[in-house]
Amino acid sequence: MARKKKKSAGFECDHQIYSRCPICCILPPHILEHVAVNGNQEQREWAFRTLNVSAQFRGRRNVIGGVNFAVSPGQKRRTIFDGKNTEELPGVLVRGEGDPPSKDEAVNEAYDGAGATYDLFKEVFERNSIDDKGLRLDSTVHHSVKYDNAFWNGDQMVYGDGDGDLFQRFTKSIDVIGHELTHGVTQYEAGLIYFGESGALNESFSDVFGSLVKQRVKKQTADQADWIIGEGLFTPKVKGVGVRSMKAPGTAYDDPALGKDPQPAHMKNIYKGTQDNGGVHINSGIPNHAFYLAAVEIGGFAWEKAGKIWYITLRDRLRSKANFKQAANTTIQVAGELYGQASKEQKAVQNAWQKVGVL
Repeated sequence: MARKKKKSAGFECDHQIYSRCPICCILPPHILEHVAVNGNQEQREWAFRTLNVSAQFRGRRNVIGGVNFAVSPGQKRRTIFDGKNTEELPGVLVRGEGDPPSKDEAVNEAYDGAGATYDLFKEVFERNSIDDKGLRLDSTVHHSVKYDNAFWNGDQMVYGDGDGDLFQRFTKSIDVIGHELTHGVTQYEAGLIYFGESGALNESFSDVFGSLVKQRVKKQTADQADWIIGEGLFTPKVKGVGVRSMKAPGTAYDDPALGKDPQPAHMKNIYKGTQDNGGVHINSGIPNHAFYLAAVEIGGFAWEKAGKIWYITLRDRLRSKANFKQAANTTIQVAGELYGQASKEQKAVQNAWQKVGVL
């Protein structure tokens, strides 16, 4: 899958704080903020702690930049660390590439999820790890105490154990792992600024490839997949199926503690406020739904055609300030180049963006 052109991994941004998402979390801040207000006393404490830990790490990265734990051995190399419920990174090495399974479920889930993500990018898109040079996939499990999140910090994956009341361990959902590692791919390629529509595209590409990792592991076609991001993260007491739905944005959860899923599926309902970096986790529902619609109309395994269109768009064509309309026009163009002008695939992509109101 040769590149059409070589792009810089640099990030053009007038607002330096957004030039590279300091930490890209799977749980959007509006969920944690809702729990901090509406949960019981213990739930509020967990939510505040998670928000504070994330803010502190984000502040350290803004000051000192990347911490560069990982190296590029040039081949598949997974390295799992145990944070031992501290906030020190990376922690104690507990499993390396080829080592036998651990007795710790979180260690094995982080290892297997990183492997499935590596395999999708390598075997389907001919990409050698996050940086396309075999970057070592470092992961830390058991981060902090009852930490309700997982994130890519620019160099490695970090997973909390969840509070056990609302959220289970964050290694439990393989699409969460694929989502977070895709933030690394975006970092090395389009470098989409983590604010507004470009930030929502950043989040959406992660949801797309996170979902494709899960679908490929389960051998599901587009119409068989559930298109839920974060399936299995909630405990049984939460009224919801996951943190986002690509098939039906805005329906993933409706819970007294977590609130109601605010994602729009159409441009007429786009969030225009400033919270969540201009709605990066909220408005990602629009391009998410476009990908879902395109993949289902094309049919078959979503990673084979729809995924290829989105991957080449991310890798070769989008710039750091891209908006929804630019992403729409670019995916339509790439679909035509790959499968022919006026092809079924190109028409499906165009129809999808029209249905969500971007075109």
